[in-house]
Amino acid sequence: MLKIDACASEILRPACGQLSDELLASEEPVIIRSLVADWPATSACKQSPKQAVDYLQRFDAGHPLTACLGDTECDGRVFYNSDMSGFNFRSERMPLAHALRQLAVNAALEKPPLMYIASTNIDRWLPGFRDHNEIAGLAVKQPLASIWLGNRSRIAAHYDFPSNIACCVAGRRRFVLFPPEQLPNLYVGPLDFTPAGQPISLVDFKNPDYQRFPKFRTALKSAQLAELEPGDALLIPSMWWHHVEALDSFNVLVNYWWRNSPPFMGAPFGALQHAMLALRELPPEQRKVWRGIFDHYIFDPPAAQLDHIPESARGVLNPLDRDAAAKIRASLLRSLQ
Repeated sequence: MLKIDACASEILRPACGQLSDELLASEEPVIIRSLVADWPATSACKQSPKQAVDYLQRFDAGHPLTACLGDTECDGRVFYNSDMSGFNFRSERMPLAHALRQLAVNAALEKPPLMYIASTNIDRWLPGFRDHNEIAGLAVKQPLASIWLGNRSRIAAHYDFPSNIACCVAGRRRFVLFPPEQLPNLYVGPLDFTPAGQPISLVDFKNPDYQRFPKFRTALKSAQLAELEPGDALLIPSMWWHHVEALDSFNVLVNYWWRNSPPFMGAPFGALQHAMLALRELPPEQRKVWRGIFDHYIFDPPAAQLDHIPESARGVLNPLDRDAAAKIRASLLRSLQ
């Protein structure tokens, strides 16, 4: 097991049950103890896997979902195969009821095969669940709520663009978190061929190969550990890297995603892909010029850079609204065609 010197800061659930705007805007991870301890789902899951299954099935809409299935040899790690030509698991569509029953059966096995069901939209697959299991005060963020189900699993370090509150409903969870600037030390794999959509660290946190990944030691100096019991939650700020371990034979996690920008704005990863297409292969001197242009308009714009243009004529240089974003999107579509 990795030796992590620093733990994420933690607080107890606020007495009013409502999370403050200041907390939700935190730029550091925060453990919120007992945040969802009084959820009916948490209470059912604490009794037994069967009680958990019975409770969740009340809300089953009957839609099939995708499960990641792996052999015992993968030791719970959801990852690539040995030569990175594919993955060490197979994907299978199945009804939620079947997946839940199989998880309950496998919970009694000493070394069960991997079953991992990632980021499943609660409002579609479990309508009504949020009427009884919700976080007070979070509705203003209009979050997308997802449920994660499985047995013991290890999910490689990755980042998410939205901010995120991960709620531990059944089973214990261990998170190892890194600030965004540790990207160069995490040995991230391909951007366009990933197990679950997000680029991931290739380091095996259970058995790190420091000869192959020497800079990972530097990353660990900035790592924060968060260990959750059922009922606890973890606030993960946007773009923080996090490795996630489900430690028990039956695990349920609910998380809430929200972005801190209007929904009509684009996804930054799309901008990165477009930059690769348009800029990465330019000669060095031209890339340097474009770096300056990006700084001027995007990353470090001068305070008075637009004073010479009448406000009515600034177009997309003005603060973006829905109409301006639509114009940029249409222009991009034309240019890509």
